Amino acid sequence: MRRVLTVLSTLGLALSVAAPALAQQSTLEKINQTGVLTIGTRTASPPFAFVDKQNEWVGFSIDLVEQAVKPVIERKLGKPIRVEKKESTPPTRIPLLTSNAVDLIAGTMTDTRARRESVDFSLTFFVTGAQFLVKRNSPIKGIDSIAGKRVAAQQGSTNAKIIRERMPTARLQEFPDQPAAFQALAQGQVDAYTNDGIQLYGLRAKAPKPGDWKVVGDFFSYEPYGMAMRKNDSDFRHVVNVGLMEAIESGKYFELYDKWFGPKGETPYPLTPENKRFLIMQVVPK
Repeated sequence: MRRVLTVLSTLGLALSVAAPALAQQSTLEKINQTGVLTIGTRTASPPFAFVDKQNEWVGFSIDLVEQAVKPVIERKLGKPIRVEKKESTPPTRIPLLTSNAVDLIAGTMTDTRARRESVDFSLTFFVTGAQFLVKRNSPIKGIDSIAGKRVAAQQGSTNAKIIRERMPTARLQEFPDQPAAFQALAQGQVDAYTNDGIQLYGLRAKAPKPGDWKVVGDFFSYEPYGMAMRKNDSDFRHVVNVGLMEAIESGKYFELYDKWFGPKGETPYPLTPENKRFLIMQVVPK
C-alpha cells in the first residue's frame, strides 16, 4: 500500500507541474478570447511611436500593426479585434512580454542574438544604425571622438553596450528613456546622446529649436528592428510575418513609410535603395 501511495503521490506531483504548461494559452487563443491585441510601444520615439499634439498615440510602428498585422489576425480568427497600447521601454519590454501583459512589442527594438534567448522576432521591418546627437557647435564627430566625453544612452540599449565595449574611456550615463536623456543633453549634463540614427533625427525634428542640434558620425552599429513576441509561438509569429510581408508586397509598407519618413513626413529619412532591396528580399520565395 505504501508503494502505491508513493506512486500516486509522484504522479500527482507530475500532473500538477505539467498542468500550467498544458493550460498555457497561445497568443492567438488569448486574442480570440479577449478580442484585443495588446502591443507594447513607445510614447516618445517619433516617428515610430509617440503622442502627437492632439494627444493621440500614433506612429509608423503603430500603423504597421493597425494596417498590416491586425487585418491578418482578424482574417485568421474570423472576427474583428481592437488594438490596445501600453508603454514599453528597453528595460520593461521583455518583462511585459513574458508576463503576458502585452502580446507584441512594436516600437524600435533591435533584433539581437542575446534577445532571441528570451523572445522571438518577426522579420526585419526597418534598418538603421547608432549615431550621436550633439549641440550645433560640438567638436564630437563620431565614436572616435568621445573618449573622456559624457555620453547619454538609454538603459538596456544596444548602443550603451557597444559604447562600453568600443570606447570604455567614454563617461557613459544611462537614462530610463529618451526624454530624460535629451533633457540631460539640453541642460549640459552630458556632451552627446547616442541612439539609433532615425530616432535622433526624430528627436531633433521635434525639438523647440531643431537648428540647435545636429546628428553626427557614421553608423557604429547595425540595428535591424523587428516586432518581438513570446518564444515558441509559431502560429502567432507566422501571422505577424504574413502581415508584414503582405504590406511590403502590396506597397502598403512603402505608403506608410512615405507618410512618416517622406519629404512631408514627421521625420524626413529617405529609404535607401539598399534597404528597399533588403525588405523586398525578405518576402521573395527562396
